[in-house]
Amino acid sequence: MRGARKAVTHRARALRQSDNDAEQRLWSHLRNRQLGGFKFVRQLPLGPYFADFACRERMLVVEVDGSQHAGSVTDQRRNAVMQCAGWSVLRVWNVDVLRETDSVLETILAVLDGRLAERVEAYDLRFYPALPCG
Repeated sequence: MRGARKAVTHRARALRQSDNDAEQRLWSHLRNRQLGGFKFVRQLPLGPYFADFACRERMLVVEVDGSQHAGSVTDQRRNAVMQCAGWSVLRVWNVDVLRETDSVLETILAVLDGRLAERVEAYDLRFYPALPCG
């Protein structure tokens, strides 16, 4: 690894090893280009944060959230940092990943294919397109 930041790498590895059931399930469908041929990585460092899943090719972050994230000011800050860095952010609920996996995968694919490009803020789904920030 060229110019690796050891502390960041260590933290990302620790986060990958502490995935919850929903993150493990989603990763089993995203890894090895299984979803539409798009490559995803886990726990990508973005500024001071780590994205649960990221597709660099389409600049998409997928965050898997529990109910404690509803209306989270911290998540709003995370979203803003990622959006200003050129990343779109898709937030889905843990329970949906576990119970409605195919629907979650279809939603991710819709973002990747450009069929979902406008901001969405629903109870069970939030999508924030990248923003031009100055």
